[in-house]
Amino acid sequence: MDHKKVAKDVIAAVGRDNMVGAAHCATRLRLVLKDDNNIDQAALDNNPDVKGTFKTNGQYQIIIGPGDVNFVYDELIKDTGLKEASTEDLKKIAEQGKKFNPIMAFIKLLSDIFVPIIPALVAGGLLMALNNFLTSKGLFGPQAIVEMNPAIKGLSSMIQLMSAAPFIFMPILVAISAAKRFGANQYLGAAIGMIMTSPDLLAGKSWDIFGMQVMQNNYYYQVIPVLAAVWILSVLEKWLHKRLPSAVDFTFTPLIAVMLTGFLTFTIVGPAMKTLSDWVTNGIVWLYDTTSFIGMGIFGLTYSAIVLTGLHQSFPAIETQLITAFSNGKGAGDFIFVVASMANVAQGAATFAVWALTKDKKMKGLASSAGVSALLGITEPALFGVNLKYKFPFFCALIGSGIAAMFAGLMHVIAVSLGSAGFLGFLSINASSIPMYIVAELIAFAVAFALTFIYGKSHSQLLNPAPVAAPSEPKEVKEAKTEAKKVSGVENQVVDSPVDGESIDLSQVNDQVFSTKMMGDGAAVVPADGTIYAPADGEITVAYETKHAYGIKTDQGAEVLIHVGIDTVNLKGQHFTSNVTQGQKIKKGDVLGTADLEAIKQAGYDTTVMVIVTNTMNYESVERIDVDEVKHGDNLIAITAE
Repeated sequence: MDHKKVAKDVIAAVGRDNMVGAAHCATRLRLVLKDDNNIDQAALDNNPDVKGTFKTNGQYQIIIGPGDVNFVYDELIKDTGLKEASTEDLKKIAEQGKKFNPIMAFIKLLSDIFVPIIPALVAGGLLMALNNFLTSKGLFGPQAIVEMNPAIKGLSSMIQLMSAAPFIFMPILVAISAAKRFGANQYLGAAIGMIMTSPDLLAGKSWDIFGMQVMQNNYYYQVIPVLAAVWILSVLEKWLHKRLPSAVDFTFTPLIAVMLTGFLTFTIVGPAMKTLSDWVTNGIVWLYDTTSFIGMGIFGLTYSAIVLTGLHQSFPAIETQLITAFSNGKGAGDFIFVVASMANVAQGAATFAVWALTKDKKMKGLASSAGVSALLGITEPALFGVNLKYKFPFFCALIGSGIAAMFAGLMHVIAVSLGSAGFLGFLSINASSIPMYIVAELIAFAVAFALTFIYGKSHSQLLNPAPVAAPSEPKEVKEAKTEAKKVSGVENQVVDSPVDGESIDLSQVNDQVFSTKMMGDGAAVVPADGTIYAPADGEITVAYETKHAYGIKTDQGAEVLIHVGIDTVNLKGQHFTSNVTQGQKIKKGDVLGTADLEAIKQAGYDTTVMVIVTNTMNYESVERIDVDEVKHGDNLIAITAE
């Protein structure tokens, strides 16, 4: 790669005067631009040295590849005169240009609080769905399964208890997460949640405090009251830390903060916020009951557009209210999950239609993996990588989603838990609604696929533009390229797993650069141990200062990137060690370095390890070996040479 030329090409495509800041990670340039509309996207798409582009969090990211990205970045800095910046610096630069939007700030706040506790709610919700499956009449006969098989009655009762616990004591989960987000002590937050759900609180009873009657309200299932209570806790705790001497701070700050928060919660904040919470829930239920299937259809027609704005990040807070209300015998259940599932499947179907229509090999690979991800509930690769690029697939998917959501509303399909909003979403659906849910999903897929395929077939130039004739090459150059291909030096080989853990497909990775295979094919491992081993004999081509990634060229010619974690470049080497340097020869099984997995998780980062063959295009096939659990040294990726 001619790094200087690539840097000049990037500068020309994005605009020299359009760049505000630049940084890089292990695989991509990260740019903050004044105006994204000034990008010459076609020039970047047609550049053979650019593996892909996308925008996220105010940054325009250009995928170059491990090793090369460092040199391209250096040339870009030299040419533009921009100041070198870290990825953290670039985040601050990106945020400086943003106008404060209180609505989006509130949505992000809710997202930060609820996303970490979703696994517990999903577990409880799926257990609730399983119990509904066992106790619902009419599924396999006039009697419920538990009535036809009395021997499982005890198991059903146990499942019911386990399913209810995360929702009954949800204030404790919310309090822990909210305390972390608000900057309060998480254990004090948990204490506030426990106080609000104490079994000693008796409905209808009150405390007589200096003649004032304070009701003993219990806040089981509640969200809004505990959010307000923990925010008050955080304000009090910070205020006390600043003013109390260190000698008494440790003892009296927790005492005073918890006591005052508890008093304010039971006297003023709790009752007011519980009323507000009831209004919100009742209002949403009223809207659903009033608009019925028509409202569901409109919601389905607009859901993917809502995703583009980020507003959907606030939905889990609403859904938990709907689910808990349903579990208490109020409301119709979670219809938002149903609509989300229809929208995700429709976007996936449109992406598969693009896969069937396009002749571009790069787009086929992206569309196939992005389509699978969308069907499983992760639509970002399909939305941003495929459908919005061509525009018409996105709108065809909206129509499919709207029709399917309308049908689901007509059939009163509702969810009783959170889960994967896609084809696997039937696990979260009320047992009696599962057949109609599956029918609705098939409608979403069929309509979106058919509309996209028909429109794309009649407008083939949108997906397969006529190639621009390239200038003819001299005979000597053609012969040289042919000869170079013959001696490319790649052979069949197997790349081993560099870590112990669970092997997963790249499409499941929560980073679209890897999940859409822009960098190349390979596999991923959810690590059980933090020691990183060499997966093959070869040479270290890249050893990053941040110690979170390694580039290796194997003796058989494969160029392998081992990337430990997602966005862990931001840790700047913290929690990592490295035992190797660039140019060092290694043997399979050598220890490359270590990662403190628990510390990385505590810092808020995904620890998944990606193993990518970055020169995938040199091979006939690069395939993950289908195994679940792997130890380091176990076969992970099979490579077949041309």
